[in-house]
Formats: sequence, C-alpha cells, structure tokens
Amino acid sequence: MTQPPPPPNQPPQPPPGYGYPQAGPNPYAQQPQPPQGPPGYGCPQQPQPAYPTQPPTPTRKLNAQAVIIVSAVAAIALIIGGGVWYSSSKDGRSDAKNTGSGTTGGTTEGTTGGSGGSGGTDKAPANTASKVLFQLPEPAVGADENSVTVVGSWLTDTVYAKSGRAEIVGYDPVKGTKLWTVPLPGPVCAASRHTTADDKTAILYEPANPTKDKPYNGCSQVAAIDLVAGKKLWTRTVKSGDQAINLDNVTVSANTVAVGSTSGGAAFDITGKSLWAPKPTDSCYDAGYGGGEKLVAVRKCGAYDARQLNIQTIDPVSGKVLSEYAMAKGIEYASIVSTNPLVVAADINRSAGDGSGISDFFSIDNKTGQLRTKISAPGDRYAATCKGVTKIEYCTQLAVGNDRLYLPTEEHDGTGEYSRTNEIVAFDLATGRQDGGRADAGEGYTIAPLTMDDGNVIAYKSPPYDKGGQIVSIDGGSFEQTKLMENPATKSVRQVESSMRPEYAELIYADGRLYMSQVYARKPSTTGETRYLAIAYGTK
Repeated sequence: MTQPPPPPNQPPQPPPGYGYPQAGPNPYAQQPQPPQGPPGYGCPQQPQPAYPTQPPTPTRKLNAQAVIIVSAVAAIALIIGGGVWYSSSKDGRSDAKNTGSGTTGGTTEGTTGGSGGSGGTDKAPANTASKVLFQLPEPAVGADENSVTVVGSWLTDTVYAKSGRAEIVGYDPVKGTKLWTVPLPGPVCAASRHTTADDKTAILYEPANPTKDKPYNGCSQVAAIDLVAGKKLWTRTVKSGDQAINLDNVTVSANTVAVGSTSGGAAFDITGKSLWAPKPTDSCYDAGYGGGEKLVAVRKCGAYDARQLNIQTIDPVSGKVLSEYAMAKGIEYASIVSTNPLVVAADINRSAGDGSGISDFFSIDNKTGQLRTKISAPGDRYAATCKGVTKIEYCTQLAVGNDRLYLPTEEHDGTGEYSRTNEIVAFDLATGRQDGGRADAGEGYTIAPLTMDDGNVIAYKSPPYDKGGQIVSIDGGSFEQTKLMENPATKSVRQVESSMRPEYAELIYADGRLYMSQVYARKPSTTGETRYLAIAYGTK
C-alpha cells in the first residue's frame, strides 16, 4: 500500500538548552542554573544572586578617563555619532542589512510612524528562482566537546562574516571565498546584532577552548571587530574587584559597545575607552541592553522573588538616563524587541505556557517613559520567541515598523492532508489593537518576519517537505505579498535548509541574497551526514 508523504514542516529539534528555560509549577523558587548538555545560544550562566530591594539608580559609574572624555566631547559625539548613525543607515533600514545574530526572525526596527505600504527597496527580480551561491562546512568539534557555539553572522557591502570554532571568518558574499580570519583563544558565546556606521561590531568570547577537565571557561572577554578590515580592534574585561565578570549579552548603539550581566553592566567606546562599569555598592544592576538606533537598559532591582524591572533609555556616551518605565513588580525577565520605537516583551507570571518568553508586549514612549499600550500575545496564538532570561535582545520571528508590531500566528491545520500553515498579523503600537490585515503563508508553508524594508516586512516561508523556502516582501499596510526568492527543491539542498529554520538559526536577507547559518556546531554524525555551518542563496 502506498505510504502517505511525511508531514511537512517538521523541523529538527533544537539542541538541549537552546531557548527559554523551562520550569515546573514554581519557576521562581530557585536561581537559574547553568544549562546541562550541549550549550544553547550563548554562554552557560552562573546562578543569579539576590539583591536587596532598592529604588532604581538613574546613573552609571564613569571611570576617571571616561569623565574627562564625556565632559569634553559629549555634545560633539552625540551630534556626529548620531548623525553618522542615522544618515549611514542602508536604505532607511537602520543596520538590519549588517546583522544576523539576533535577527533570526527579525527584531529589526523600521519606520516609527505612517500607515505602511510606502514600498521597500527590495524589488522582485525577473526570475525569483535562487541558486546556491556557496555552503560553508561545519567546523570540527574537539574530542572533548559535544558541541561548541558559533553564534554571530553579519553582512556588509563587501563581506559576509560568520563565527566559527574560536574564530570569525570573513567571506566574499557571492563566491564564499575566504577573505580574512580573526582567530580567538576560545569560542564566541554572544554577538551583537548591530554594527556601527562603518561596520564595526562586538562579541563576547571565552578566554580558552573547552577541555575535558574544564568544559567552560567563562564568558568574560568582550572585543570589537572591524568587519571590513577583518581585525580584532581590542579586548576588554569587566571586573568586580580582581575577578573578571561573566558577561551575558552584548550590543552596539552609535559608537558604544554595551555589555550586561547579573553583576551589572558596562560600556566601552568603539575605540576601547571605558564609559561606565558596575559599582561594587550598587544594589541595582543592568542585566543587559538593547542597541541599534537607541540604547535601552533593562535594570533590575530587588530580590529574586520580588524583582523590580526598569526599562531605561540612556545616553550611549554618558550613560545618563533619558527616560524610564517601571514594569509591574514581580516581573523577573524582559526582552528588548525594538529600541525605536521602544517595544519590550515579557512573560507575566509565566502565563505564556509555551516557553516562548512572551505573554505581553509593552509599547513605551522613548521620550517620556510612559506606557503607550500593552499588547496581549498568548503563547497558544502567536509564535514569536524571546530569550529574555539573559540574552535581553534576542527575540525571533517578529518585526517592528510603521508603528506596528508584526507577529506570526501559531501553526494550525491547512486544508490538505498533513498540511500546516499560519499567518502574519499586525498590532498598532499606539492603540494595541490588531489592525485587521494578515499575510497568509500559503498551503503547506509557515511564515515568519525577518526584518523591515522601509514600509514593507521581509519574511521567510518555511516550505513543505518537497519544496524550497521562499523570501517574500509584504506591504506593511495592505499586506499584499511579492515573492522575492524561491530556493531549490532538490533533496540535498532542502536538507541543509531545513536544518536552519528561523526559530533557532541566523537568517540575513539583503539585495537578492539569503544567508542561513547555525549557532552551534556538533560532533560528527555517526550516520555520516554532512552538516554545514552556513548556506547562501542568490537570485542575481
């Protein structure tokens, strides 16, 4: 008897530890513990200490050198740095073209107002059928390692850069030939999804490679990388006394590199000069930052089971608090979805129920710190995900633009046998209401936003088992779709593509090319399966 085809859209499972930590009925009864088994996205975390309850502290400590720098050139830096940042954005898309770490499913900011539908810069080619431009083999994993993080990918006009095993490599974005290599003493454990206007970014990495006796060396090193020249510009640590702090997240805003941790936050100019660091006596701390057009801190105060979170828009040079929103007491974690307009996600009382880290979105006025509206997004209805426990800025499968939040619905049955599908819908960031439009994935496909292209949403369609994925442009107002790319349907190509779904891989789309890459590398398969670090498609 003829067997039915396999159910479509069944992705390989992400590695243990990747995603939002699961909990039992009382998730806040104990401190987070370092993940077991293969590491997920980012560094294993140390248990989080409790802090005595204190009111929010609106300033950050500046060292003596930074005080001199800020007092002398703060105004000039803000004018020049800010001006270059905005005027250098590519086609009005902020730095979305340049980043893949964290833009998996797109947390990229778009225009802050208007009705949408203004048209994007990405136009449909005469032939939307793509071809494989190149594939990068997965790096070898050490004998004493089950897996190693390879998080971080970026795209400039001349380079596609991707983290490998204890290195970052720059490739020709069309040919895939190696242009440069930045060796590191240990694996990358976090990477900024933003760049400066001249294509510099920042990473966190371990000071040594894992060994059998010491599988984790701490995520204590922060470095700036020039993606064009292929150089590590500097390396710094953040210390508590004489001890280097394990850092959880890193971002870039204007010319500032900001890092967060359970011991507090710190910042450096892209030249490596210290701007601020944690105060040993500070009972509140910056758990992390969102970057891009603005710099936003998630500042935590109070004990672990009675937390007060404050969302602070801060000056990226001085650290001065420009506006502040106090979230309801008891919310333990929050994620920065977008910094301009400011959108924050949280899982209130763990009510999402699906491990997504999202039950509600908060639309906040950057200038006043006032709540514009709260948007309920039940986990059984919407498919976006935020890893807000430590990553702060790592949200997937959503986009912000046209003063709207674009979300995918959860998968549901299609009309055909074994068929699954979903839609993208939008919420008004001023009123919180769903605007009524939707973009259907189509029979057998599921759709997820990647980024904004002026007023349009760029989205990826995960295909059924016998087709290749698609990139579409969705008019931000009318929701009319234009297909920009359709990938090959050959079995070997489909196998690679299906291993890099937007839920847990890095996707960058720009100028008719799509780059998909892994965030971890594993031991060789016992079945002899060939695995790839990244794959690039192009229609040009």
